[in-house]
Amino acid sequence: MDNSPTSLFDSYEQDFKQFIIQIREKLEADHDNDTEQRKAALRRVEMNLEEADEMVSQMDIEIQGIPQSLRSQYQTRLREAKQELSRYKAMSKDLNSKLSRSSLLSSSSRPGSFPTSDDPYGGGPTSDRTRLLAGTALLEDGTKRLQESQRTALETEEQGADILMNLRMQREQIENSRNTLEIANSSVNRASNTLKGMIRRMYQQRVVTGAIIAILVLLIVIVVWGKLS
Repeated sequence: MDNSPTSLFDSYEQDFKQFIIQIREKLEADHDNDTEQRKAALRRVEMNLEEADEMVSQMDIEIQGIPQSLRSQYQTRLREAKQELSRYKAMSKDLNSKLSRSSLLSSSSRPGSFPTSDDPYGGGPTSDRTRLLAGTALLEDGTKRLQESQRTALETEEQGADILMNLRMQREQIENSRNTLEIANSSVNRASNTLKGMIRRMYQQRVVTGAIIAILVLLIVIVVWGKLS
């Protein structure tokens, strides 16, 4: 298992590229003007975009743990991934809008879909235009809600990244404090051993001094005894 600080980033990037390939294939596929197939393809594209967005979020989190010497090139790769994701999101949004307008126009041109000019309760072309405008307004409202959800998700992602970075910094501070305590403990042990050695030598010197004094006293006694005798 690769435990390098960039391994998870590389893994998420590979998953992101796989989702982008699937998205591109679905967006560029020709469904022969089959509206239902195009709708199904766009629904799958939306799911793939969500997965790709999640991969970008994970890459954004993992980049905080990459060493500074390597971080710049990974930041460039992350920025490119975000730009590519935004481009495909815009393509998907544009295709969804075109498909919705096409569906509204095709349904309005279908016989019996809307009241005709002979219908006393309908307005003919005016009624069709009103329905089309209402559908467009509904689509725009849904798009705004989607954009608001994406903005909230990005804000949550940024907050999560900040929290993770703070936790990493706190862990580094704790590790530095622990290393400092270990160094201090080692210094205290060395000082203690030095003091013990000094005390031991002091006692040895006292013993030697006492022995010398005893010998001198004994010699003095012997000399005095010899003179007196």
